[in-house]
Amino acid sequence: MTVKLLNSAGYLPTIVERPSADVVIYDGHCRFCTQQVRKLARWDFRRQLAFISLHDEGIRLRYPDLTHEQLMEQMYVVTHTGERYAGAAAFRYLTRRLPPLWILAPFLHLPFSLRLWQWAYRQVAKRRYQLGKTDACEGGVCEIHFR
Repeated sequence: MTVKLLNSAGYLPTIVERPSADVVIYDGHCRFCTQQVRKLARWDFRRQLAFISLHDEGIRLRYPDLTHEQLMEQMYVVTHTGERYAGAAAFRYLTRRLPPLWILAPFLHLPFSLRLWQWAYRQVAKRRYQLGKTDACEGGVCEIHFR
């Protein structure tokens, strides 16, 4: 079952609505991640992206080779042709697809720089719940991610 996820534009397009789109898999329980994905959706002028939270019930059926642990570590993009990109490589891929991100593409595609970008991505990903901490995290709900 795919759930429509609300954002400032109304919703994030789902795989059902855009079956031939590239799929962005993100942490829908993370406010920071959700804010970033909403930006991607706003910048998707060509309607070439669909979004699914790693917590969606259908994720294991659709992508059985991706474990929950892998998905919790980094964002994934699964292209319409089946290619998979994770973390900084996923963001790098999106810089070629979304016109507002084109300005970043030359930096992210510098030869031999992906290891540095992956390291930087992992640092942000490890702290994502702290970056997006809000009232929704009160009562210890997010504390498990701060350890």
